[in-house]
Amino acid sequence: MSISELCIRRPVFRWVLVVVPVVLGLVSYFELGVDLFPKVDFPVISISAALPGASAEEMESSVTKPLEEALNTISGIDELRSTTREGSCTVVVRFVLEKNGDVGAQEARDKISSISRQLPEGIETPLVNKFDLDAAPIITLGVSGNRDLQEVTEIAKHQIQELLQTVPGVGNVFMSGGRSRAINIRVDTDRLRAYGISIEEVRNALVAQNLEVPGGIVDQGLREMVLRTLGRVTRPEKFNDLIVSNRKGYPIRIRDIGRAEDSIEEPRGVSRLDGQNAVSLFVQKQSGTNTVAISDAVQNRLERIKRPLPGDIKVEVTQDQSRFIRVSMEEV
Repeated sequence: MSISELCIRRPVFRWVLVVVPVVLGLVSYFELGVDLFPKVDFPVISISAALPGASAEEMESSVTKPLEEALNTISGIDELRSTTREGSCTVVVRFVLEKNGDVGAQEARDKISSISRQLPEGIETPLVNKFDLDAAPIITLGVSGNRDLQEVTEIAKHQIQELLQTVPGVGNVFMSGGRSRAINIRVDTDRLRAYGISIEEVRNALVAQNLEVPGGIVDQGLREMVLRTLGRVTRPEKFNDLIVSNRKGYPIRIRDIGRAEDSIEEPRGVSRLDGQNAVSLFVQKQSGTNTVAISDAVQNRLERIKRPLPGDIKVEVTQDQSRFIRVSMEEV
């Protein structure tokens, strides 16, 4: 018996054959997640290391080369390349497609741990990051205002960034172009030379005299008291009283070789919005979540965030990945 004869004799069965694909299609249309790119696991990792103040030549010989030699012993490497700059380096390892990216990343961490003692003193812990398409920001925000950029940075951090991080599905919100508060020590090199003091002594004095350390536990009968040593400098002008060194029984203080300024960190980047200095916020989603749904949730939260902000603060969406997805879906 052919399928056509079966459908003529069994009309109910015929309708079932038609209805089942239609129902499955409707369910898939409303439940299927959409994204800009398919979920693909690329076996690529990057290792970033930083040694502040080191030249590019020093970074290459003392950091990049040892990392490359250690990573080169991992099996399944298809390509290994590195980029070295002043104070930092990046090593990118691309494995063959058959290699599991998570296994490769763990093997890289083990190799780096085995040579950690060979790396120069003062280097920041190398970071191993696995390449992930979901790590790309889905929304970029620009925050600007008719006030000092440091104030805009504080508003963007405490009134926008921290609230967006609590949106369900948001993995991280990081900032670029901001100006954070910092206490800068301006040193007169002629005075340093006259006192015979090196800049390293100044740095060590600041580190040693501006910290809090645990003081242990004191037993008082049925009670225990936790002690801590308060060594933090609470006011900017007090930095000028810190003792750097002693020469012939006389203390040399910060004020004798320079001055302390309540200022901002040295700028390493800049963001602009309509020609004004601004702060950029980049929103990353959690891996595997729906880009369109997360974008809608961020936009809704952003509307509530804008209401209590000062009148001169302007927040605009400068990039939204969900726009491309919506257009593609409309074309489909």
